[in-house]
Amino acid sequence: MKTTAVNLPEHEYVLPGTRTCPGCALALAYRHILKALEGQVIVTVPASCLTVLHGMYPVTAVDVPCVNTPFATTGASASGLVAGLKALGRGDLTVLAIAGDGGTHDIGIQALSGAAERQADFIFVCYDNEGYMNTGNQRSGSTPLGALSGTTPILGKQQYPKDMAAIMEAHALPYVATANACFPLDLYDKVRKAKGIKGTRFIHVFVPCPPGWLFPFSDTIRIGELAVETGWNVLYEVENGVLRLNSASETVARKGNLKPVREFLAQQGRFRGVDEERIEEMQSRLIERWQRLLDRADQPRERG
Repeated sequence: MKTTAVNLPEHEYVLPGTRTCPGCALALAYRHILKALEGQVIVTVPASCLTVLHGMYPVTAVDVPCVNTPFATTGASASGLVAGLKALGRGDLTVLAIAGDGGTHDIGIQALSGAAERQADFIFVCYDNEGYMNTGNQRSGSTPLGALSGTTPILGKQQYPKDMAAIMEAHALPYVATANACFPLDLYDKVRKAKGIKGTRFIHVFVPCPPGWLFPFSDTIRIGELAVETGWNVLYEVENGVLRLNSASETVARKGNLKPVREFLAQQGRFRGVDEERIEEMQSRLIERWQRLLDRADQPRERG
């Protein structure tokens, strides 16, 4: 049964008064992630915007235990927590590793890949705001082509981002999913599903960032919606090798009405230097990726 606003649990594990920016999509995503895990969780998190949300010891805005770990070690930290809980016979708790794109695509990828190869029994969530936003918006392996950042301030980034969900799927994980903070009920359902699966589970969450992407704080939800409507962010899950489109992406695929990517780019100051030739290049690449996902969703197959 899909979750609706009517049957979504009311209990909050993220308390009022966090230190995140106005319009922060991370806070919205994290609320629903913790709701899905019903508070029966130990979180491990590296340096990131999420440590800002949690607050500085001895004060916190989050009602679950959390281990702060060095930037490169989130996957290793989660593996250790899993081993410790197993030794204690605590099968009632889920280990949640949650890191930004810098701590997933770049600095943390080695520990995450090692844990995934071992099939360590935890959920890893990457909240992706497409840059190192906590330290001034430096470009990351997830920063899009053409985006201005603290380290690409003139021409914008000159490389395409990594497809982290595809990289993690290549580890033969039992569950890989993409989500969007602006579609929180879809995110909630995916975390609930991941909770009931053993092994390493990976969820990639698209998180719009007003100060980093240079759009008004009040437009966070609209930016997240446009990302899905244009195919910039595709919502899907891969369970035991079978890919399914979800939520708004399934609706877009059914109606066949993908919007032009320029509608998404035009709302953000970080793309102000992107010219028409580059937009056409981005549109073409986006459509190719969209079609590959559609073709695969139309022809699901089990791994051999």
